[in-house]
Amino acid sequence: MKKAIILLVGLTLLAGGPAAAVQAASTDEDVTKIEDVTRGAHVTLQGKVTRILDEDEFRLADETGSILIYIGWRNRVMVRVGETVTVKGIVDDDLVSAFRPEVYASELRREDGTRIRLN
Repeated sequence: MKKAIILLVGLTLLAGGPAAAVQAASTDEDVTKIEDVTRGAHVTLQGKVTRILDEDEFRLADETGSILIYIGWRNRVMVRVGETVTVKGIVDDDLVSAFRPEVYASELRREDGTRIRLN
């Protein structure tokens, strides 16, 4: 039974699925405060999920503000309101983003340390 579960998990990760979970997280990353995000920048943000906006969007807040996180149309939000998460991604660089910033997430680290790569 144990071998079957390991094989199934391995095949799922190889297949890539919409969001493939990978190893547990390290905590030595430079975290950007939400108020300091700039258009086009690659950022690592950390905060609490304050609202699920759609199946592929949620709002993240830290002590300096809040920001929209877009995880991609192939993915489904896999976090809960109130959960502390870390998001890596790029800040949208279009004009609307200057007034209402949005991050296109490439990786999400959940509260339990699980990392999820986003397609």
